[in-house]
Amino acid sequence: MQSIIRRLVGVAALVCAFGGGVTATALADNYVALGDSYSSGTGTRDYSLNSTCQRGPYAYPALIKADRPNTNLNFVACSGAKTADVMNNQISAVTSTTNIVTITIGGNDAGFSSVITKCAEPWPVNCDGDITTAQSFINNTLPGRLNTVYSAIKSRAPGATVVVLGYPRLFMGVDCNAGTFFSSSEMTRLNQTADIMKTVISGRAAAYGFTFKDAIPPFVGHAVCSSTEWLNGLSNPISDSYHPNRNGHKLGYEPLVRSVIG
Repeated sequence: MQSIIRRLVGVAALVCAFGGGVTATALADNYVALGDSYSSGTGTRDYSLNSTCQRGPYAYPALIKADRPNTNLNFVACSGAKTADVMNNQISAVTSTTNIVTITIGGNDAGFSSVITKCAEPWPVNCDGDITTAQSFINNTLPGRLNTVYSAIKSRAPGATVVVLGYPRLFMGVDCNAGTFFSSSEMTRLNQTADIMKTVISGRAAAYGFTFKDAIPPFVGHAVCSSTEWLNGLSNPISDSYHPNRNGHKLGYEPLVRSVIG
């Protein structure tokens, strides 16, 4: 809503300045895309925008920019980023002129990729303790870390529309990859971890007046091993594993953001 009002105000100002004698042009939106691999585009297999951060043109921020020519995009999301990395390396991109911000963050703080890697190993390796530790971290430690990031965004761009995106459930109860050995109970508990993340992230986002968009519903029916995967299973390179593919960004994440900013 803030971005729409801003554009309308810009049009009105230009019409007044020129007495209505010219066609006014709306002010551009200034969009900053923060976050981790789920925002940078890891899993889309094209990292031509920044190979170090696995930032690519098929990630949802780049897709949004392509469909909104009057939008200036500062795309700083980076694979592997934790909340501290956002504060150290990304938050400076958010300024008083920023009026749209998107972010996915928290999964790496909880060590989710390491947990998945351990769960994928064959018996007798057991990852139940690792899942329990991650869930405890999400409930008890992650809220404070999210507060630090969200507070910084709010203070740097108090008038911005901020869209906080969640993470999808990865599994549908079937492990079809020859190189992984997820048990049914492990997949269930990993999906439950995504639910816990949703609860924590949405709660902290609401505390700062941000819009939370749940990534779980759009990915239902498109999990790993489904007939229409929007999430990669075990992949080569390994870093692409368990991340949204191009359809995951185009059909999963982009519509969530567009439902807020238009």
